[in-house]
Amino acid sequence: MKKILLVIAATLAATFALSAQDMAQATEIYNNGAMALQAGNDADALAKFEEALTMAEACGEEGAEMVNNCKEYIPKIMFSIAKDSVKNGNYAKGLSEIEAAVAKAKEYGVDSVVEDAAELVPQIKMNQANDLLNAKDYAGAVEAYKTIVAENPANATAQLRLGMAYSKVGDLVNAEAAYLAAAENGQEKAAKKQLGTMFLKEAQAALKAQKYADAYDNAIKSNDYQESGNALYFAGMAAQKLGQDAKATEAFEKFLVVAPNDKKADDIRCTLAVSAQKAGNKAKALEYYNQILSNPKYTEVAKAQIAALSK
Repeated sequence: MKKILLVIAATLAATFALSAQDMAQATEIYNNGAMALQAGNDADALAKFEEALTMAEACGEEGAEMVNNCKEYIPKIMFSIAKDSVKNGNYAKGLSEIEAAVAKAKEYGVDSVVEDAAELVPQIKMNQANDLLNAKDYAGAVEAYKTIVAENPANATAQLRLGMAYSKVGDLVNAEAAYLAAAENGQEKAAKKQLGTMFLKEAQAALKAQKYADAYDNAIKSNDYQESGNALYFAGMAAQKLGQDAKATEAFEKFLVVAPNDKKADDIRCTLAVSAQKAGNKAKALEYYNQILSNPKYTEVAKAQIAALSK
């Protein structure tokens, strides 16, 4: 029995000696990690704290304090490395690294990293989408903004820019839906401006292509979202080409209300005067001819028609 006790005592002594040696080594590695962290070498610091953690865990109670310290540092360093990736424009890598840092933070109970990541990730995704839009990668921007609004449908800025990206790829249906969502969430003025501009461009292109029905519809839609002399002018011109005089007159009359001093205004007044004259509305024809009487371009014509209508 005495011999057995001596063997046990010798074994315990060796174990304690080994544990002390391991802790000394773990402490040295830990301190090197701390110096690397102080020097701004996050990757080296992370590797050393992870190594120190493994060694300290093997030391049991003696290594408990070091274990806790390593677990506090490791997710924070991982998060710092992820932010550097984002700063360098590597969004995909940065987001993946943040995901890993958050997982480790949850495992180790480091709530500050989880909270900071929850605040930072939406900003990163928005920056990524904005970069794609600015780089004219419109298809990529559509997908990036779709991800953002899927996670937060109330993000009006993302909805607005999603509309821009959709419009650039020619998907006007989804562009309109995105703009309207932006309007509902606080970006009404900006969204309606974008909608007005988008449909105005469509109206102009359709008019040039002699697609007069499309030109009229898009011009009216543009004006509904953002009142515009140009939209009403395109609507009037398209209606004329379609032989729809009543619609043309309505559009041109609204044009004069919205843009009475536009350089095309007297041309429109002359058109309205002729239309009213043809329709037998002498009073309206006289009203418009009198309005263009002082314009040298129309003076003689206006005088002649006023004289004829006044008989």
